Amino acid sequence: MDSKTCNETRVVRTSRIFPNDVNNHNTLFGGKLMSDMDMLASISAARLSRRECVTASTDSVDFLSPITPDDSVCFESFVTWTGTSSIEVFVKVIAENLITGTRKIAATAFLTFVALDEKGKPTKVPAIIPETEEEKKLYETGKIRAEKRKEHRKNSKELANYFTTKKPWE
Repeated sequence: MDSKTCNETRVVRTSRIFPNDVNNHNTLFGGKLMSDMDMLASISAARLSRRECVTASTDSVDFLSPITPDDSVCFESFVTWTGTSSIEVFVKVIAENLITGTRKIAATAFLTFVALDEKGKPTKVPAIIPETEEEKKLYETGKIRAEKRKEHRKNSKELANYFTTKKPWE
């Protein structure tokens, strides 16, 4: 199976912030940001695998700096690490004040996708090759994040045994 560079999976999108995108604090609504991050990350995963991919997990979304209507928002995503069928995608969000030109990292996240074959079953994915310093650092730390996700998923499944599926009004 061929390998691909991080850059071959890169997706970049820049957009404006409009009044319907903000919350009661006049900053970008977090749910909107998370939805956009998932959408871009899914394209990066598909560019790597050339398969249908499903979101398996989202590591913590770190909101580092508020995004306001004075800003444009630039999303950048690329594959940082791969397992057998899993694909880790890093997304960074850069806010740029359109008046001053000041740019800042506003948010980051790691999302994991699973590539599916024609029968909807997990399938092998190509390896990823990092080239830049940023890509190499993210690649080097990818296995640690994958192990943490595996442990977190195990704990979540154990905890789910205590959850009820009863209707709250019953």
